[in-house]
Amino acid sequence: MPQNIPFLDVQNLTKRFGAQILFDNISFSIAEGQKVGLIAQNGTGKSTLLSILTGEEGNDGGSVIYRRDIKTGYLEQSPKYNEDESVLDACFNHHGDPDKVLKAKQILTQLKITDLDQPMGQLSGGQQKRVALANVLINEPDLLILDEPTNHLDLDMIEWLEGYLSHGNKTLLMVTHDRFFLDKVCNIILEMDNQTIYTYRGNYSYYLEKRQERMDNMKAEIQHSKNLYRKELEWMRRMPQARGHKARYREDAFYELEAKARQRIEDRQLRLKASNVYIGSKIFECQYVSKAWDNKVITKDFYYNFARFEKMGIVGNNGTGKSTFIKMLLGLVQPDSGKFDIGETVRFGYFSQEGLKFDDSQKVIDVITDIAEYIDLGGGRHMTASQFLQYFLFTPEEQHNFVYKLSGGQRRKLYLCTVLMKNPNFLILDEPTNDLDIQTLQVLEEYLQDFPGCVIIVSHDRYFMDKVVDHLLVFKGSGIIKDFPGNYTQYREWNMLKSEEENNTEKTAEKKEKKDYHHDAHRRMSYKEKIEYQKLGKDIETLEKKQKQIEEALCSGTLSVEDLTEKSKELPKLKEELDKKETRWLELSEFDN
Repeated sequence: MPQNIPFLDVQNLTKRFGAQILFDNISFSIAEGQKVGLIAQNGTGKSTLLSILTGEEGNDGGSVIYRRDIKTGYLEQSPKYNEDESVLDACFNHHGDPDKVLKAKQILTQLKITDLDQPMGQLSGGQQKRVALANVLINEPDLLILDEPTNHLDLDMIEWLEGYLSHGNKTLLMVTHDRFFLDKVCNIILEMDNQTIYTYRGNYSYYLEKRQERMDNMKAEIQHSKNLYRKELEWMRRMPQARGHKARYREDAFYELEAKARQRIEDRQLRLKASNVYIGSKIFECQYVSKAWDNKVITKDFYYNFARFEKMGIVGNNGTGKSTFIKMLLGLVQPDSGKFDIGETVRFGYFSQEGLKFDDSQKVIDVITDIAEYIDLGGGRHMTASQFLQYFLFTPEEQHNFVYKLSGGQRRKLYLCTVLMKNPNFLILDEPTNDLDIQTLQVLEEYLQDFPGCVIIVSHDRYFMDKVVDHLLVFKGSGIIKDFPGNYTQYREWNMLKSEEENNTEKTAEKKEKKDYHHDAHRRMSYKEKIEYQKLGKDIETLEKKQKQIEEALCSGTLSVEDLTEKSKELPKLKEELDKKETRWLELSEFDN
């Protein structure tokens, strides 16, 4: 391929929906090896832009130019599949290469999709999104275009994907709300704002710093324009209607200045601090609760006493029982034994993964006023429904839109507002960050930090968890739940330190064992040890042959997923056994025969 030509070059791109301009004359390019994150508020056209770039949707002006012969891979936000085709067929239905079956199995295993013969129609939406992600990665395109790749991934999968995308010279453009992911993977941030686009050549942390500088400069420029505008307005009012050429030039400049002076920057100074939320000292006691689904243990004799004003995070891999636990707390699922004893003053507000079904013919503001006209903040203060929506970044114009016009992210945000507008004193939020833009997440973080009640959050968003929670329940699977007093980053640091200590303890024990044998090396072998020495030689030879057979089978690409899984588990055990026998054989070989 020719060098110094960008993989993707976007020139003066414009897109409208009716009278609404999503973006106007935006330009940017992506060169080989660049990892670009795209940031914008919900409803401003992120997914539309990706659809235009991939040819799924048309534009109203400008051009999209790819380097010749370049291969792209596109992960949609909500992929669609034939319900009858198998998982493996779905991975190769977009011009895939059947020779990559082994790679497909490896990637799908990392994304915890194990039954490759299962029909796609039997998979959940989250599982289908993971199959779509695997599909894109398997085909090894030159340019990856990813729309919310971390949605429906658990923490293990997210960290694996971080490593996969960070290594090598991969080129990608992605939309994601996961700020840790942006920080670790991306080296360029594109921000869509006010119908234009801004480029920041660094990761998310760099973007935050430079964006603040841009906003400060823009505020200063607007203020300067306002001062000039006042002077020019006086001149316009004094001047007669019949003006000469110079006067008309100054008049044209006045209207340009007026437009600049009337610019608005959405700068939220307000923090919503309610003081009238009351919750008693008794919250809930989880009394030795057990629950299992089809012999899969969710909790086993689990006890926990929830404290007043506690802000707890629940983390763990998919399928470990996090959502089932909170549904038991809410009374939506009954435990097999034990019970939840809940305080009389507790009023739950529940934000579920499934979301709320809206009447699309309603206006946004009416959805909220049907719940309440205002929220009482205490101390004689209150906030109207319209002010509350504006706090969560619905502009006055958007509030009078019909629900059917909302993007997926805006619908999730409206659902969140319906939960909060009921003024609960105990919030339970199950994956609240999915599909919300970063600006809304920042608003929600502030809201929860100031919230005077109790909070439980189930989330894979590490950045969000660190901002809000001060305590974790870690679901390990098979009914094992660890109680950790701290946020997610503190838990990870503690876990890594614990692993290092365990490794160091093992290494010390191994060194001591070797040292003890070294001191004993000059004695003669006993008859029993000679027999053991001869047997070890034969065992090692047999194990080495078996190891070679397994490794060849794993590389053949002909194994079923069950055999692949079984042999992948068998190989490390075999290597461990071989290592032990070789170590013992070496120890005995030092003795005098």
